[in-house]
This record gives sequence, C-alpha cells and structure tokens, in this order.
Amino acid sequence: MSSSDKDLILESVRKYHRAQEAGRRFIPGETPILPSGAVFDEDDRAALVEAALQMRIASGPSAILFERKFARLLGRRKAHLTNSGSSANLLALSALTQRELEERRLLPGDEVITVAAGFPTTVNPIVQNQLVPVLVDVDLSTYNTTADRVAEAIGPRTRAIMIAHALGNPFPVAEIAELAKQHGLFFVEDNCDAVGSFYQGKPTGSFGDFATSSFYPAHHLTMGEGGCVVTDNLALARVVESLRDWGRDCWCEPAQSDTCHKRFSQQLGGLPHGYDHKYTFSHIGYNLKTTDLQAALGLAQFEKLPEFGAARRRNWQRLREALDGVKGLLLPEPTPGSDPSWFGFVLTVAEDAAFTRAELIDFLESRKIGTRMLFSGNLARQPAYQDVRFRTVGSLRNSDIITERTFWIGVYPGITNEMIDYVADSLKHFTTR
Repeated sequence: MSSSDKDLILESVRKYHRAQEAGRRFIPGETPILPSGAVFDEDDRAALVEAALQMRIASGPSAILFERKFARLLGRRKAHLTNSGSSANLLALSALTQRELEERRLLPGDEVITVAAGFPTTVNPIVQNQLVPVLVDVDLSTYNTTADRVAEAIGPRTRAIMIAHALGNPFPVAEIAELAKQHGLFFVEDNCDAVGSFYQGKPTGSFGDFATSSFYPAHHLTMGEGGCVVTDNLALARVVESLRDWGRDCWCEPAQSDTCHKRFSQQLGGLPHGYDHKYTFSHIGYNLKTTDLQAALGLAQFEKLPEFGAARRRNWQRLREALDGVKGLLLPEPTPGSDPSWFGFVLTVAEDAAFTRAELIDFLESRKIGTRMLFSGNLARQPAYQDVRFRTVGSLRNSDIITERTFWIGVYPGITNEMIDYVADSLKHFTTR
C-alpha cells in the first residue's frame, strides 16, 4: 500500500469519526451519564486504524515507545506493558517471590498489608502467591488508609505493603513508603485509579518499589485493555519481564535474536550446553503482554493525559461545590497534601439520613445517572474470600459502612458541565423531598 493510499484511508477514518460525533447533545433523563468511560477523538481512531493497516498485531514498536514515555512521565527507569492492570499487580507481587531476591524473597505464609475496602485484584495476588493479606480500615472522608493504621499492622511476618489509591485520591504514600523503608518492607503502589495524581508535588506511581497502572476504558487513559508495571530497580524489572513473557530467560524484543550474543553458548539448569536461549525458561511465567494496536491507541491517548486530568478535577470540584451542605450525604475530601486526578465522586449516605443507599441509587438510575459501588466494600465479606486466610488489624467499621452505605458517580472527561449540574440538581431534589 502506498503512503497516499494510507493517507486517504486515514482521512476517511477521521471524517467517519467527525460524522459519528456530530449532532450529539445531552437530553436530561434520556442521555446516560456514565460513571466512567473512554473519551476518543479522531486522532485516537486514526492511530488504531493505522496500526491495523500495518498488521501490528503483536507487541512491537508502539509498545516499546509507550513504555519509554510512561516511565519518563513517572520518573521511573523501566516500564513494562501488560494486558491489564490486574496482571500488572500479579506480576509486581509475584516478582517479589522469586529466588533472585535471595533472603528477601517473599515466602508462603508471609504477610502483606493492604486495605479491606478496595478492588479485589489489589489483594488477589497476595492470595495467589500463598501469602497472607493483612486488612486495615480506611477513613470515610478520603476513603484511604493512614500511615498510623499501616504502622499498627506491621508484625513479625510482615514483608510487604500493597495498597491502591482510592478513586484517584492518593493515600499518604510518602509516609507509607518511609514506613516500608524503616521496616525493610517491599512496597507495591497500585496506581491503577490515579494516573496523573500528585502527592507532595510528586506523581503517584513514583513512590513504590513497584507501581502499577491500568488502561481499561474506565481509567485515565485507555488502550481498551492494558496495564503497566514501573520500577527503578533494573533487576526486579528483568524478573517482571520474564514473568510476563512466558517465564523465558531471553530478553530479545519481538523479531530480534541473539541480543545477549550467547544464544547458543550457555548452559543453564539441566539443559545441554548451547540449548537455544530463546527457549530457555528461568521462571514459572505467563503470557501477559499487550498488542501494538493497543499501544498505538495508548500513545494517542497519552498526549491528552493533562487535558483529561484537568477535566476530572474540574468536574469533581463543580460537583463538590454544588453539593456542599446537602443533608444526608457525606461528601469526599482530598487527602491533605494531594492533588488528585479523580476517578470518581464518592458519596456515603449518612446514618441518620431519611433515605437509604438503595433508594437513592434507584432514583439516580431512573434518571439515567450511572452509579457504582466502591468496588468490593469490605473484601472480607465477599463470597470469594470466605475460605481465605487473612489477618485484620483494628476495627473495619468504616469498610463495613462503605459496604452498606457508599457508592460513587462519574466525573470522567466525557461528562459536561450540563451533565454535572443535572446530577447535582437530581441529588438535591431527592434529598429534600
């Protein structure tokens, strides 16, 4: 295909996108206001089609470029794309159980501190690696835990901390990173809901031994599916890469061979001398790579991250100001010292409210205003964890309140001022009936 043919196709794609978006308008009560979603422009659609025209169906140059840009964004040395944020969490924690870490490696029965109220795939890797989750509570203003709660949870078998920033609102990550350092603990920072947020002037995702991100359509930028693991530790990065790429010992990029110049001149394990390094496996791994089509979309989205973050902050602030003083609702607060790129706007129905969460959600949904639970609520109450061994520290009272009275609504960039005002008016109308 000539470049002129490709240019004609891509221009047609851009025209198609403009035609699809033309004439869209918000009709209160009819147009759905989603709690989250991806926002695409014609550059995104053209980038995806261009990668498809080149049949870049496996991981390739776009994935490599995205990894470099994303690592630079967070000030980290290495980034590895994965097929999801959940896989990123699995890779990060699994890397800490590998023999390369020698006496520091996590062993079955070791404890990892986390929060009770969050998304399951922050906690699942702990269970999947035969480690013990230690569950702590959160505050009802920030929906994050505190350094004091984490410090109280540290015991003789504690070896790591793995916590997610709640709905884009950073937990006190600098203080918890310092706790981890003082006690010789690994620290995995789940940044899946908070790309673009800052704590004490530093981007979230820049504090942990590992940090993870998600590029699912609900998140701050999207590849459709996708995630990432970042770190400053090159030895740990190499372990993550091996675990992600089937567990192989070779580090050649796709279509490359003999990067190490030892492809047929090594002896590893019980293999014969000269066994092909491309088929030598040093870890029990997976195939958790992303594709170049996804990465091409991610690169186009990446350029809009500041714009997306500004829209999230603007929408959250407009809604927060509009709801100030509304009776029966506990409103959220940013963590002191933070600048959140908000994932959602979280609300808790007060204990003495004249209505229930179910009644309020039913009203909002009837007006096409989408709602979501704050993920798992108290994870210890979920059916999947009834036979899981875990330890709790302190009361999980707030996590129980979240399970029973909390939900969140959208502030993502696809929501307009008109939509925000309609949501606020709907909430005020319901609470004053």
